[in-house]
Amino acid sequence: MTTSTTAAGRPRSGRTLSRWLLAAAVLLLTAIVLLPVAIIAFTAFKPTAEINAFPPTLMPTGWTLANFTRIFTDLPFGRLFLNSFLFAGGVTLFALAFDSLAAYALARLDFRGNRFILVAIVASLMIPFQATLIPVYQLVAQLGWVNTFAGLIIPRAADAFGIFFLRQFFVSLPRDLDNAARIDGASEFRVFRSIILPNAVPALLTLAIFTFVNNWNDLLWPLVFTTTPDMGTITSGLTLLTGPGGIIPYGTMMAGSLIAVLPLAVMFLIMQRRFIESVATTGLK
Repeated sequence: MTTSTTAAGRPRSGRTLSRWLLAAAVLLLTAIVLLPVAIIAFTAFKPTAEINAFPPTLMPTGWTLANFTRIFTDLPFGRLFLNSFLFAGGVTLFALAFDSLAAYALARLDFRGNRFILVAIVASLMIPFQATLIPVYQLVAQLGWVNTFAGLIIPRAADAFGIFFLRQFFVSLPRDLDNAARIDGASEFRVFRSIILPNAVPALLTLAIFTFVNNWNDLLWPLVFTTTPDMGTITSGLTLLTGPGGIIPYGTMMAGSLIAVLPLAVMFLIMQRRFIESVATTGLK
């Protein structure tokens, strides 16, 4: 009896040890991932003297809100915040509309050149963004869209990754749904609007998160296509804080970065469940 009890106890103790090791590994990786966020948050509340002190410390000894006050006094921060919402939100809405239409055509319609167009779209993902920046800027300048929301949003109104992502999701939907709707007399746009889109909500929300976050955090695009502070975004506006000789007020920069990341965190928490559903249903692993 003692032998059997010991033998039965070994697997349990082994499983318990494995769980503790797994939990420890998860906590360690979480701490590593959150360390930069903690540095940003604590630095935002440090006075300048403590930020420049050596050796550096993680936790501030003297907490201050001066960095947050300077954000709103030295920059038109409210305007920059609004511009970021209009820019990222506008690109997201246009991208969802155009990407979903293109993805539907590539996934559900049979026409000559379908495969070629899909290959061309996937191949365009291999072209660096910087390689097309100058030609796009020249086109935007000729249209008179520099320093306007049209110049910021319209060149990004469609995205190759979004088209490919939604196309793969649409392919996984049963074609019987389309055929049943067509038999009832539905047009192609009615099939797209009433059949495909309602079943693709998780994928659309996931693409919305990716698109919004990428454009919210983008620095190079607003720097190139805007020339005045009142048209800048948060990321480009923070660069205006750099003083003569390249002196960077790190405390104020971290305060602005902390404020800028809050909308993204709130949006992800709201859409977290849908995001996980989409990852599971689209086969992204």
